[in-house]
Amino acid sequence: MKYRFLEACRGNEVDCTPIWLMRQAGRYMKDYREIKEKYSFMEMCKNPELAAEITLQPIKKFDLDAAIIFSDILVVPEAMGIEVRFVKGDGPQIQNPVREEKDIKSLKEVVPEEDTSFVLEAIRLVRKEIEGRIPLIGFSGAPFTLASYMVEGGHSRHYLRVKNLMYGNPQLFGQLMEKVSRGVVSYLKAQASAGVQAVQIFDSWVGALSPSDYRDYVLPHTRKCIKEFKESFPEVPVIHFSTGTSGFLELIARAGGDVIGVDWRINIGEAWKRIGERAIQGNLDPVVLTASKEVVEQG
Repeated sequence: MKYRFLEACRGNEVDCTPIWLMRQAGRYMKDYREIKEKYSFMEMCKNPELAAEITLQPIKKFDLDAAIIFSDILVVPEAMGIEVRFVKGDGPQIQNPVREEKDIKSLKEVVPEEDTSFVLEAIRLVRKEIEGRIPLIGFSGAPFTLASYMVEGGHSRHYLRVKNLMYGNPQLFGQLMEKVSRGVVSYLKAQASAGVQAVQIFDSWVGALSPSDYRDYVLPHTRKCIKEFKESFPEVPVIHFSTGTSGFLELIARAGGDVIGVDWRINIGEAWKRIGERAIQGNLDPVVLTASKEVVEQG
């Protein structure tokens, strides 16, 4: 069966632009808030039935072109032995951040069928519900964003610790990136085996880098992740999401994603010229969606 969303990801002509939202399920929905009153965020992520229910909430309310599994990018670091705690008002906090060589050596290899079985089961449950209607998107954090969380210990404004590691000990930084990359690839392959029909790699923090830093320290790892995934699942489109990267879109495209996420800080026509014949996702300021209907329609 042909799905509008997947056809667009492959660069094929579609009748209209497909729509899905990055945080499709969440606190804007009364149904979600009611569940959140009873369970913590990670409890919701790790309960397959709850994760499936939350994934389906917006699908039942809106005419969307794809569903995205309800989960979190930090399940991969957690599977590697990182202790994650979600602190109200502060977001995720890493209890055992990676700072030294011994910390990297102690990281476990990810075995998705054991370490993230709850995500894989949620995927199977959702596929049963939406089969023949819309496709399902899976996702993972990209190596740099995950490594940054692991080194910084949580959200960061200046990325001092991870950049100091990158500049001060590039060999050690490379070891961390290689280990995280293996976990990302294993996790994405397991999701595809469980039933997702597209995957998105979130590199939410990579916009903190200069073009040369991205090229030298990050691009080889992201490119390898995408290449290894596509070798096993050539039919599953890969969406490469990043923000604040208008200054090096050409390098982002070189990582090999089928779809390139582009934020609103660049004209979409200019972005297309720079990335070549590739599908584009995004390019809309999310705040526009809070404006009037007329502004949204123009947007």
